[in-house]
Amino acid sequence: MMRMLLLGGTGDALKIARQLGPAHVYSLAGLGKVPDDLKCAVRVGGFGGGEGLARYLAAERIGVVIDATHPYAAQISANAVAACRVAKVPCWALRRPAWQPQAGDDWRMAGDWNELIAALAPFRRPLFTLGREPLAHLDEIPPHQFWTVRMLDSHPDTARSRVLAARGPFTLDGERALFALQAFDVVVSKNSGGGATEAKLEVARERGLPVIMLRRPVLPGVDREFATVADLLDALPGQAAADPAN
Repeated sequence: MMRMLLLGGTGDALKIARQLGPAHVYSLAGLGKVPDDLKCAVRVGGFGGGEGLARYLAAERIGVVIDATHPYAAQISANAVAACRVAKVPCWALRRPAWQPQAGDDWRMAGDWNELIAALAPFRRPLFTLGREPLAHLDEIPPHQFWTVRMLDSHPDTARSRVLAARGPFTLDGERALFALQAFDVVVSKNSGGGATEAKLEVARERGLPVIMLRRPVLPGVDREFATVADLLDALPGQAAADPAN
């Protein structure tokens, strides 16, 4: 049996993990909720970079690595490819397509935090959907701005910021209500792709709000790349099933 290591932390990765049996391993960084209802093994924590991951692959006799991490987890993806080359193990990746602007969208691209902050300067009430990164800059908020930061775990508010602890998927009606209540005038987003958090873009379009979009990092090439969970699951060997009786 080819033992698999699934690098996860996303909703798509969890869908894959639910199809894996006890011989396989689902790896999480540990920033969000750790699932306790999987049949595969769950590993929480880092590996010590690419070299540490290569040692893990050899020690655990991993036959294939599946990178289903977030599209912006560039360092993890780079470590996975490097480790697989050293261990001579195939590296597969789930690379969901980026969102594309539609008629009525006002997207303003930013390459890094400094470009993002410069683009944000004219606005007063941004909604950040970048994960934890804005937390490191809460003491830098300009006097004319009030930030709302939406992320997985909770964090204390400040005089000029509010942190919303929430996990997608987010509904269109829910996003409409949030935008109306908080009077956002701009959305700050990663181009994550997928449907779980796309509703914010539709509401921004409806309300005529600009979206400052952080460009995706360039990820290394892999042995096999899949655009959807279904395509990846179809490629898994039969022994991967969580329950052979199904």
